[in-house]
Amino acid sequence: MERFDILIIGSGPAGYEIAAELAAKGQNVALVERDRTGGTCLNRGCIPTKCLCATAQSVIAARNAAVFGVATGSVSVDYSKAFMRMRDVVGELRSGVEQMLAKVNVVRGCASITPDGGIDVAGKLYSAEKVLIATGSAPSRLSIPGAELALTSDDILEGNMPLPERLVIIGGGVIGIEFASIYNALGCDVTVIEYCKEILPQFDSDIAKRLRLALQARGINFATGSAVRSISPDMEVHYTNRRGDDYVKADMVLVATGRRPVLPAGCVEAGIEVDDRGFISVDERMRTTRDGFYAAGDVTGICMLAHAATAQARIALTDADVDLDIIPSAVFSAPEVAMAGLTAADCERYGVQCRTARCNYASNGKAQAMGATSGCVKLVYNPETRLILGAHVLGEHASDLVAEVAALMYGMTTIDELAEGLVHSHPTLSELLQTAAKNAE
Repeated sequence: MERFDILIIGSGPAGYEIAAELAAKGQNVALVERDRTGGTCLNRGCIPTKCLCATAQSVIAARNAAVFGVATGSVSVDYSKAFMRMRDVVGELRSGVEQMLAKVNVVRGCASITPDGGIDVAGKLYSAEKVLIATGSAPSRLSIPGAELALTSDDILEGNMPLPERLVIIGGGVIGIEFASIYNALGCDVTVIEYCKEILPQFDSDIAKRLRLALQARGINFATGSAVRSISPDMEVHYTNRRGDDYVKADMVLVATGRRPVLPAGCVEAGIEVDDRGFISVDERMRTTRDGFYAAGDVTGICMLAHAATAQARIALTDADVDLDIIPSAVFSAPEVAMAGLTAADCERYGVQCRTARCNYASNGKAQAMGATSGCVKLVYNPETRLILGAHVLGEHASDLVAEVAALMYGMTTIDELAEGLVHSHPTLSELLQTAAKNAE
């Protein structure tokens, strides 16, 4: 049996970054990967979709170029070329990750956990002082008639299928909304069917509604508060809502209704507890119920974001003091949406006093110059302590703006300090945060 200081199962963001960091510090680290280096984020998630988002943004910019005095003529999309570019970007980044792992013992194969806590890869046994399970997640599938006719995000990003004329997306969460925005920009007739009463149910409801209205103005159709019942062989998606039964025809159906954990074989048998959803249970230091075993990333179900996975891995295997309550989240639709911290609804649920302060993009000089006036900023703060509790942004560069507020929240900055004590460059979109803060009561 070969022994290591650290053994990590899974080379996604929760695995490869901490593996490279610890190996560089002299620890003997093994990293087991059954598929391509980089995990879902790099190969079938964050990076491929952002490449397609960039294509969509380019199409939108070209179509709106005349407003800025630029004549472009007719705009067409070479879908296969966009996919080729996506694969080139992914391949280049994957090569970079593999270079990062130069000092790591990379083991190729499918890992299983033995009852005595060993790691079996193709019949060869390994052990380690600490084992990190970072095996990620996979798309969930619906249990409805015709579910096999639908594609997942993995299927779309792996395949090289023709651009559909009519795309129906089941699920209005982050994945569904990003694909809706992309394929609408590429010229598809897109319909989103969402079970909840509003899209992006984890986001601020006002921001989510504003985004839905903006996407509707671009031509995307929405059926919210709707439960999908079946997909017929002729690609009719049947659903029910308070108005009764209805259906929409499609050439392609994408199911984006969440993700399920991917567990190593033997996980439960080795004494590693999972919750009722199948995710690995961990404590505040990411320890599982078996000594020496930790878990991080999607497999824990805590926060299914790549940067959250990286942070959790650092908590597990280093002495890092990371605040997992302040994790920015973004939807790279057009326009963007991003958030960090609590919504007003969260505060009400937790019994936390709060007020909100807001402003519109139209009040900002840089937004006017960019022609990006359809957006808003909402800050949530405690009226007694004046501490900033959350930030919610709809509009250009929303993800960048929220990152600043996340840093301020980590530093216990008050709404008044943001309003009066900090200086922002002019003209920039970052001034929107200060403007919103100045509107606080």
